[in-house]
Amino acid sequence: MIVLDELERLSIIPTLIITTPDKPQGRKLIPKANVVKTWALTKNIKVYDPAKIDDDFVGDLKNKYFDRLNKSENASADFFDLFIVASYGKILPEPLINLPSGKTLNIHPSLLPKYRGASPLQSAMLDDAKNTGITIMRINEKMDQGPIVTQKEITVSKWPIYEEFEELMAREGAKLLASILSDWVSGKIEEKEQDHSLASYTRKITKEDGLIDFTKDAYLNFRKIQAYHEWPGSYFFIARAGKKLRVKISVASFKDGKLLVEKVIPEGSKEMNYGDFVNGYKNQKS
Repeated sequence: MIVLDELERLSIIPTLIITTPDKPQGRKLIPKANVVKTWALTKNIKVYDPAKIDDDFVGDLKNKYFDRLNKSENASADFFDLFIVASYGKILPEPLINLPSGKTLNIHPSLLPKYRGASPLQSAMLDDAKNTGITIMRINEKMDQGPIVTQKEITVSKWPIYEEFEELMAREGAKLLASILSDWVSGKIEEKEQDHSLASYTRKITKEDGLIDFTKDAYLNFRKIQAYHEWPGSYFFIARAGKKLRVKISVASFKDGKLLVEKVIPEGSKEMNYGDFVNGYKNQKS
């Protein structure tokens, strides 16, 4: 979504968007479009949201839309014949990624071949890898292993919450993509193969990853809180009335070698200052 907003600001508007299908939400499980589809529909952009991307879908896309567009008078001189992928999260079939003459480019928030996979931003935060960056790569049939088109280094002075870091990297990625599109489509950029021997991989984050152990390194715990701020959230448990109460850490800082928990959300309650929570917990125990 951030990438689309930034590209629009740079006057680069997609003619077609492919995204995931509507998902049932709420108690009544009413199907609801994701933010990408909603954004596209408000801009009157054609949307495809297939349940799966297979040969039938690729053929349908090619016959009903892609061939017509390439032959249309609407395909003006500034029309970019390529696909762009950002945070789609699935391996795309070769017939699809090679459909446009400009192939398919991906915005990946790391300096590939480092941090391939599902959680490059969170992994960089957990590793305290402040010298990071953006890669524009051409997608192939393997996850994050395509050749590099261009890269930009980005240095982080201190770790924000995940949402802020994601927005920074998405906007920088969109700007980098916009800067090379014309040269890429016109064949002026020579791609470079990744050094696969230097590859590192990230994994899918689980809900259990957010558990904080206060006996562990304070700075690592701070980075976990920042990295998992959006999901799954960082949390700890306390005992209350013979039960375990889950407490989410919503705001924290790191100063003078110490982790400072500032605000929490106890299970079933609203956000509160951590000091008030501790005092209330002590009073209930006494």
